[in-house]
Amino acid sequence: MSDKQFELNDIVQMKKQHPCGENRWKIVRMGMDIRIKCMGCDHSVMIPRKEFAKKMKKILVKAEE
Repeated sequence: MSDKQFELNDIVQMKKQHPCGENRWKIVRMGMDIRIKCMGCDHSVMIPRKEFAKKMKKILVKAEE
């Protein structure tokens, strides 16, 4: 997980795409669980941090400091 340094408001790509066809997600909440929102249909999903780190493919856009 050390190579995947994700932060709040980053746009990430997941390994599997959402049923709406979009593969870009925005991190909207971080804690023990991470809430991500689909950039296509605005559906949000909350998943455990460990599972998120495993399912995330790469960071597409870093959040502005």
